[in-house]
Order: sequence, then structure tokens, then C-alpha cells
Amino acid sequence: MPVQDITPPPDAAARNGAVESSEAEDEAWVWAQIKAEARRDAESEPALASYLYSTIISHSSLCRSLSFHLGNKLCSSTLLSTLLYDLFLHTLSSSDLLSSTVADLRAARERDPACTSYSHCLLNYKGHPKIGDGVLLGAGATVLGNVRVGEGAKVGAGSLVLIEVPPWTTAVGNPAKLVGGKEQPKVHEDVPGESMDHTSFISHWSDYVI
Repeated sequence: MPVQDITPPPDAAARNGAVESSEAEDEAWVWAQIKAEARRDAESEPALASYLYSTIISHSSLCRSLSFHLGNKLCSSTLLSTLLYDLFLHTLSSSDLLSSTVADLRAARERDPACTSYSHCLLNYKGHPKIGDGVLLGAGATVLGNVRVGEGAKVGAGSLVLIEVPPWTTAVGNPAKLVGGKEQPKVHEDVPGESMDHTSFISHWSDYVI
């Protein structure tokens, strides 16, 4: 029996079309913001004008700008930026990666107080930390960059994490190092985010009366 294409019901097709339309509008809005910010920065800082023009202003879409930027970041003497540009352009044009890129840009701009503009995020950000379930981050701990802290891991108070922390391990220090060493870090079984008693110290002074 020949296989026939299945056409989704009208309501499902309408929903899919609405989602695609919303994503396209979101992408167009973010791209308009990026170009406006780039033009503003180029006018206020002439030394950056040529850089901003080549990476953002001269391009007609976010897809082309991102492809150009990634191509120039990853090129070498044996791998031309033009080749990488075509590769990235083809990949971004035929997948959901671009909508994910827009979502990342919006999340960084709306949630990160250090992110001052979409263009700054597009050109300079290297990624954000990924924190797993049940992780315990000590007071004053800092996780910088595209670093993953695995499920059930612990990060000591005041630590500066610049490396990946495997699941169920402990990282302490500035910069942070894994307890037990990088090759065979010590592994714990409890979920620190749930098992640690944050109130045990109160018993030492709870009956103190002024």
C-alpha cells in the first residue's frame, strides 16, 4: 500500500503557521534592534565603525550577520572565512537554530543586568552557565562563561568557577578546583541542594536573649 502524505487538520496547520509567523516577527524585531544599536555605537565611537559595519550594518539579516561573525571567529590560514560563511549560512537557514539564537539573545538582554544591548550580546558573549538540578552554590560563589555545573554538584562559598564541574562532585577555591583532583574527583551521593541543613547554626544562638 503506497504511503500518502498526511495533511494536518486546518486548526493544527493554522497553529503551526501562527508559530512560524510569530518567530519570524520576533527575529525581525530583534534584528532591527541590533542594527539600530550598531548604528548608534558606530556614531558615538568612530573607531568601532568599520568593525560594526562589517559584522552587522552591512548585512541584510541576522542569519547573514551571525554567519559572517562565526566564520571570521573560526577561520584559519587553511580554512577560509568565506567557506565557513557559506556553511553557517546554509545551516542556519535550514534549521531551528536561528529561532534558538533569537531566544538566547532575548534571554540574555532581559535577564542579565550586565548585558546592555542585543548587539553587544551577539558580538561578545561566549555563552552562559548551565546549572543542573539539585546543585548547591555556596554564598558568594561565581560561575563565569559557558560552564556547566552538573546535577547534584556542590560549589564552595566564594569560589570562582571557570571549569566544568561534573555531576555529584565538589568544586572549591579561587579559581575553583575539584575536590579529589581533576582525574578522579571525589563523588558524593546526597543531593546537596535538598539535603544540606541551612539552619543548623541557629541552635547555637537561638536561645540568646538581649
